[in-house]
Amino acid sequence: MIDRFLKAKHWQLFSLMFGIPIVFQIIMMVAMFTKFNSETNPDPTEIFNFFKFFPIIMILYSGIFFGWFWSIAIGLQKKVPENVTMKIKRFKIFFFIPLIYILCLSFFIVTMLNGIVQNETEPGAGFIGLMAGIIIPLHLFSVFGIFHSLYFVAKTFKTVELQKEVRFSEFTGEFFMLWFYFIGIWIIQPKINKMTDNENSTTNTLY
Repeated sequence: MIDRFLKAKHWQLFSLMFGIPIVFQIIMMVAMFTKFNSETNPDPTEIFNFFKFFPIIMILYSGIFFGWFWSIAIGLQKKVPENVTMKIKRFKIFFFIPLIYILCLSFFIVTMLNGIVQNETEPGAGFIGLMAGIIIPLHLFSVFGIFHSLYFVAKTFKTVELQKEVRFSEFTGEFFMLWFYFIGIWIIQPKINKMTDNENSTTNTLY
């Protein structure tokens, strides 16, 4: 799976991470408004049936987005110079915090919407308080985890590219390109493709 991300073209990743979710949301919105316009007395609670799909979109998007990050950070480690030490264990810890947060948030959204649609009642204060107590700290940790992942992935990429220990000032551009991935992916991914192509060329030459 890591190799697939590393060898994927920029337009393929862009379509999966940005294009398809946007198209899916547009289709959902059109279907929702079409349904309400076709009914004389639409039930307002039916709108929550459509919102049940948003956690699915969020999980799929996050899986592709973080899968790309993981592939760069872990897949390129074999190209990091031997004299450079990368703190991989710390990266893995902070990497999974946002994923846990997204799963908890998705569970909360689905549970809340099911309660509204099936019981036509809002979730109890105890449930909301419990989920808020879990989600809010996870949200703060996940923000830090995402920025740490951006930092580590950008550093790994630049270390492999320059084949030396790098400082933040040397990979600031890559950091922001990963942050604004919908632009940066068109610049970074072709370079990653070249890195993997060079590895394949070297392997073929040896054998």
